[in-house]
Amino acid sequence: MNSSKTIGIIGGGQLGQMMAISAIYLGHKVITLDPVADCPASRVSDVIVAPYDDVAALTDLAQRCDVLTYEFENVNADSLDAVIKEDQLPQGTDLLRISQNRIFEKAFLANKAKVTVAPYKVVKSAADLDDIDLSKKYVLKTATGGYDGHGQIVLTSEEDLVAARKMASAAPCVLEEFLAFDLEVSVIVSGNQTEFTVFPVQENSHRQNILAKTIVPARISDELANKAKKIALAIAQQLKLAGTLCVEMFVTSDDIVVNEIAPRPHNSGHYSIEACDFSQFDTHILGVLGLPLPAIHLHAPAVMLNILGQHMDQALAYCRKNPSAHLHLYGKLEAKHNRKMGHVTVFAEDADKVKAFC
Repeated sequence: MNSSKTIGIIGGGQLGQMMAISAIYLGHKVITLDPVADCPASRVSDVIVAPYDDVAALTDLAQRCDVLTYEFENVNADSLDAVIKEDQLPQGTDLLRISQNRIFEKAFLANKAKVTVAPYKVVKSAADLDDIDLSKKYVLKTATGGYDGHGQIVLTSEEDLVAARKMASAAPCVLEEFLAFDLEVSVIVSGNQTEFTVFPVQENSHRQNILAKTIVPARISDELANKAKKIALAIAQQLKLAGTLCVEMFVTSDDIVVNEIAPRPHNSGHYSIEACDFSQFDTHILGVLGLPLPAIHLHAPAVMLNILGQHMDQALAYCRKNPSAHLHLYGKLEAKHNRKMGHVTVFAEDADKVKAFC
């Protein structure tokens, strides 16, 4: 009996490319939908070239595929609902809607998953900022459309408040109290709707709001690491998760606070390709196909370094000097400033000796 499936991936960037590679290794065929013909996934899959909200193109993808998934959350949920067949999108569109809108996301995390989030309030107009107490520090975030630090304003003064009122007048926002945290961490969890598997806790450092370096395992206590894993598992169970989810968190002196979720494999989980016995992409494909999921084992401590457009020469020179480093280049044709061009993973007992490319 042939168990091969045709898997449709909405989004042909580096995440779609790495999903497709895992699917191909498992014997499946992949078709991606992306607006760019020479997207990274085009190297390993057929491509339907169309915008993500093109209903005709999505219909074509759905008709040609057994199972659909998405590589990022900026996919039009209404368009997907219009074309998918029953059970064809195991992740569902509810998860998309939750992760696309910070208001929905905060409500889900606090009220349904019942995990700790930073104190926040919904801001629907500039008037909602009139009673703000500037003796505290805040972050105002647009409800939709923000990524890598875009759509955010840190509020510490009356001057910041002018810009914040302008942003709040344009679109709904979430106002969060700024947390004094020790570390940013994330946990990758994968599910097949009934069973779940959790990856090690990852420690993340950012430069200009873009991930620069991930260290695994995170340098936190076993107690906090276990708590972080339990939080990720609770969120996955509440969602009846299919595929891979990343839960981003802050570590305070004695607690774990959830920042946001990403309903797909994540930049901070790329180390798992070499450092774990199964990668986040492997478990994503297994999960959306409803197959049994393995327990995850970390081979050895590892560090993942992002390569942005301005780092290409530096990264290539590093890999020539360190031939045991695992280089991944995504095949993007133009190395733009701050564009994610690839990553490097190295095994390292002392993570501080592995410097980010910035």
